[in-house]
Amino acid sequence: MAHIERGREVLRVEAEAVARLVHRLDEHFARAVDIILAGRGHVVTLGMGKSGFVARKTSATLASLGTPSFFLHPAEAAHGDIGRVTAEDVILVFSHSGETEEIVRLLPSFRDLALPLMAILGRTDSTIGRAAQVVLETAVDAEACPLNLAPTASTTAAMALGDALAVAVGTARGFAVEDFARRHPGGKLGRELLRVADVMHVGAEVPTVQPTTLMPDIIHEISRKGFGITTVVDSERRLLGVISDGDLRRLMEHQPEAFLRLTAAAALEGRQARHPHPRTARATDRAMAALRAMEAYRITSLVVVDAGQHVEGLVHLHDLWGVLSSAGAEPRV
Repeated sequence: MAHIERGREVLRVEAEAVARLVHRLDEHFARAVDIILAGRGHVVTLGMGKSGFVARKTSATLASLGTPSFFLHPAEAAHGDIGRVTAEDVILVFSHSGETEEIVRLLPSFRDLALPLMAILGRTDSTIGRAAQVVLETAVDAEACPLNLAPTASTTAAMALGDALAVAVGTARGFAVEDFARRHPGGKLGRELLRVADVMHVGAEVPTVQPTTLMPDIIHEISRKGFGITTVVDSERRLLGVISDGDLRRLMEHQPEAFLRLTAAAALEGRQARHPHPRTARATDRAMAALRAMEAYRITSLVVVDAGQHVEGLVHLHDLWGVLSSAGAEPRV
């Protein structure tokens, strides 16, 4: 029980440290947001030790939510990496003491470059605090460490404040779901937000025949494109129907003598063709929704059409399994 109680005490101390920040946010926070929004370059975050990890995470969150950012190691910056910084960048420093030696020695360089300097500090009356144009305070009464030594409550507070800043900036930019998806193509959330347009086959990859196309050419188109179906379109590429491998087998069984003389239009009119009005998708639909539709209707392809029923592409079940499998979409057909 002693271990559990110690864990609960740590969580209480850190939660209280974050809760106190709610009432500390004022015009300085608003000014920090405005400075970042006005910047034309990157938000460059710096920190040493545990504060460095917080700075790295804040930089990653800013970038994830639409603000270009990178982490600059203060010690490396003093040995040439400060050359990464441009006159269009904004500096965001993390330091609990406000006296971090590796950062203090960089202050003249930031001043020479006339860079906006913001700081998230445990002590505002410090060397870094006095040099910064905007200071956001994260002072805590005590660390969650029983020795009051290991950065715990202070780093949690700094992390939360960095998140608040990144989210406020992203919201002010009008950052939307589509923007998030573009920045996370390889992650679970990004995959869940993929659109059909991102994964569909287009142009010459889409199997297509005309109503007058004869059966040998229909068979060739289905075989050549490899999706097990072909679309039937008019002269303006409006979708008239779909002919599948299964349709061919049924037509051959019921009309063996006339089979090779059938046109695509005749095949669609025959009772053996099951797809004169096929299921379709829109390019703007979520890819996950298209996958679920194919699983529900036990089909392997969806024709992608616009509002006028013009064919724009085709999306196949296996393509969706490939890109969505790590997003939790398990094959169910």
